[in-house]
Amino acid sequence: MQLEDCMNPKTRRQYTDEFKAEAVRLVRDSARPVAHVAQDLGIADHLLDRWRAELQQAESQGHTRQSMRAEQGELVRLRRENAILKQERDFLRRAAACFAKESR
Repeated sequence: MQLEDCMNPKTRRQYTDEFKAEAVRLVRDSARPVAHVAQDLGIADHLLDRWRAELQQAESQGHTRQSMRAEQGELVRLRRENAILKQERDFLRRAAACFAKESR
């Protein structure tokens, strides 16, 4: 074990969309269990299960996996923005009520 390996925290491995699609195709086309295919590819079987479920959900809705992820990211961004706007609105309401009391 090298010194650099001890000093760096664990980094998450990232897989390309092509790798994920190919892994799911291997599971679908072969009669082998997910655990065996995952072991052959050197990944955790729960990852392969998740990729398969995501791809199946995307296909059932007529989307690609990438477009589903893009929509989910956009939804998260819009929810955050909406929460901020609600906070700003509530602050302005309280400020307006405060100024209304002072002007009486």
